[in-house]
Amino acid sequence: MNKIEKKNKLKYYKFLNSLPKKLNKLYFSQLKGKFKLNNKSKKKSGFDPVTNIDRAFEIFLRKEILKIFPNDGIVGEEFGEKKTKSGFSWILDPIDGTRSFVIGSPTWSNLISINYKKNPILGLVNFPILKKYYITGSDHSSYLVENNKFKKLHVAKPTSFNNMKMTGSFFGWLPLKKQLKISKLISLMRFPCSDALSYCQLCEGRLDAVIQCSNKIWDIHPMIPLIKNAGGFINTWKNKDPRLAGNMVATSNLKIHIKLLKMLKPVA
Repeated sequence: MNKIEKKNKLKYYKFLNSLPKKLNKLYFSQLKGKFKLNNKSKKKSGFDPVTNIDRAFEIFLRKEILKIFPNDGIVGEEFGEKKTKSGFSWILDPIDGTRSFVIGSPTWSNLISINYKKNPILGLVNFPILKKYYITGSDHSSYLVENNKFKKLHVAKPTSFNNMKMTGSFFGWLPLKKQLKISKLISLMRFPCSDALSYCQLCEGRLDAVIQCSNKIWDIHPMIPLIKNAGGFINTWKNKDPRLAGNMVATSNLKIHIKLLKMLKPVA
C-alpha cells in the first residue's frame, strides 16, 4: 500500500462506517413498503429485476459520497460510471439480492467497495433487515458489527474436504449439461446460498466454501478485502484475479480452494 493510501485510508473507513446508519434510516423512514418492480432484462424470457428502491439507494449514496469526495470515481449498478480524478473509486450495488428483496427475504444488502487504482481496499456489506453489517477496518481486519459492537472475523479452521460446509448458486446461468459435468461438486453443496450473506458467513467461519456464477464487479469487489482480511481465498473458476468478477469461488483454506478449482475445470 503506498503513502497516499495510508494517509487516506482512515478517513475513508470512518466515512464508510457512517453509512449503515444513514442507509437504514433512509430505508425505514422513506422507502420501506413502497417498492415498484421492473424487469431490465433485454431478453424476452429473461428476468433481471430492479426496483425504485435500488435506484433511490444509489442516488443517495452518490450524493453522500460526492459531498466529501468530489474527485472520486463512482461505478454503480443502476447509474453507470463517473471517472475518478483522485485514483479512488466507489463500487456500488445498492441492493444485492433484489430477488430476495422482492419476495421479502431479509438477506438483501447494500454493497460498497472503495478502490484505489482499481484495487479494492475497503468493503462494506450492510443488512438493514438483519440489523448488522460487515466492514473492513483500517487495520487489515474484517468485522461484524451488531448493536454497535465490533467482532473481529476469522475463517473456519481447516477441515476435511468431505466435511466442509459449502454453498453455491447458479441461478440458471450454468446450463444443465455443464452442471452434469460437475455433479460430484454439486452434491457437496449442502447449505443454502443467501446472496452476499454467504460470503460474510465464510468470513465468520460458518461456511468453508462459496461458489457462484456471473457476478458483476459491484457484487464481488466489496467481498475481496472482507474475505482476504478474514484469512480466506477468492478468485475466479479459472484461478484468475477476483477483481475480474464473473464465476467465483471463495474458501476458508488453500487445500479446499485448490481441490475445488480442479473440480470446476470441466466448466471453467
